[in-house]
Amino acid sequence: MTRDAAIARAHACFDSGDFERDLARLVAIPTESQTEAGLPHCRRYLSEAMEPAFAEMGFDCRIFDNPVPGCGPVLLAERHEADGLPTILGYGHGDVIRGLEEQWTKGRGPWQAAREGDRLYGRGTADNKGQHWTLMQALKAVLETRGRLGFNAKFLIETGEENGSKGLREVMETDLDAFRADVFIASDGPRVRIDRPTVSLGARGAMNFDLVCHLREGGHHSGNWGGALADPAALLAHAIACIVGPTGRIEVPQWRPAPPSPLVRELLADVTLDPGPDGPVPDPGWGEPGFSPAENVYAWNSFAVLAMISGNPSGPVNAIAPWARAHCQLRYIAGTDTGDILPALRRHLDRHGHHLVAIEEAPEANRAGYAASRTEPDNPWVTRVRESVRRTTGQEPAVLPQMGGSICNELFTDLLGIPAIWIPHSYAGCSQHAPDEHIILPMFREALGIMAGLYWDLGEPG
Repeated sequence: MTRDAAIARAHACFDSGDFERDLARLVAIPTESQTEAGLPHCRRYLSEAMEPAFAEMGFDCRIFDNPVPGCGPVLLAERHEADGLPTILGYGHGDVIRGLEEQWTKGRGPWQAAREGDRLYGRGTADNKGQHWTLMQALKAVLETRGRLGFNAKFLIETGEENGSKGLREVMETDLDAFRADVFIASDGPRVRIDRPTVSLGARGAMNFDLVCHLREGGHHSGNWGGALADPAALLAHAIACIVGPTGRIEVPQWRPAPPSPLVRELLADVTLDPGPDGPVPDPGWGEPGFSPAENVYAWNSFAVLAMISGNPSGPVNAIAPWARAHCQLRYIAGTDTGDILPALRRHLDRHGHHLVAIEEAPEANRAGYAASRTEPDNPWVTRVRESVRRTTGQEPAVLPQMGGSICNELFTDLLGIPAIWIPHSYAGCSQHAPDEHIILPMFREALGIMAGLYWDLGEPG
């Protein structure tokens, strides 16, 4: 009954093939939360796959209907061992992005897990079925080794993360006590490198909006009117150029957060962005001057033009276009005044003479829904997690002040008021949200050991 025995049991789950077989069973449930046909499968995932697995470990389960029409249900599993013990809240999402069956070039498509070398292909392997199943099997390994966890455990599985976790806040607010815990520990997203364990302490928020320059109805011949009519695309381009400089520096004063603290810069000093074999290489000199790529992604705000159109790109004609539109996004870190993001942009555009460029909220389908939030690196729970990962792997994990992407982290830090810590087990080149999604199997063997070691440590007396 030792820590090493619990880790060995978690590794045995992988070595026996059980982990891969179980994950294949989960992948086969087509839990597309963005399609009407996928919603019954989201409920089936909870009732047929998750509930029995948690019940086997002595958890009591409740399934909450989502109050938002067209959004999937939420499961809460709880194992209460004793009053006075800390409560650890876990998380995963059983829904996946659309399968895109016709676009897969590797494996056997989205709904049939297929192994090729060290890679296991299938929708949800990385995002997020493989990751929360890893946590569940690590909990099971500790239970079977020690006979108890040594802490109280709760685990939340939602089925709407790929839709912006709509309704999850409302579900939690119906019974906040049911979700309360001392700390939140979960797995989602990529490591900074395949070979380096990573701890992330929050998430950037995202705000999407459109910039529109609509000058007139209909186009007009560029030979007859060129030079006499203002070009909306040119006006829009100048407006964008005053938002972000030629090297990516954000120029809107209120969009520039406080500089990273010395502790954050120290944590990110040896962090590099790993593109994997097929990913992009960071462009030198892009972003905030003097910042490394890691600091720009994990400790700063970023602006992007996600799409832009004027005229008819697929069939251009010799005409001055009547309008131009750009769909834009600000990724922002905790501490950014979200209520002033668009008002500050309006003031900034007006100061630079761009009165003809309007700001519109993005359509509902393209509107980002997560706010920024994070746990401070010197939090005692963070120290415990770092020490445990270091003890298991023999190396110092990378610690990110927040992941570059967005997730429902604020529901745990702000709504529940607890520290939130993410330990991701995927990698940047896993093709999540794209065809050919996959995981690196040896990484998940290591992940099972990391999480079993962590749960063992959290259950130790004192």
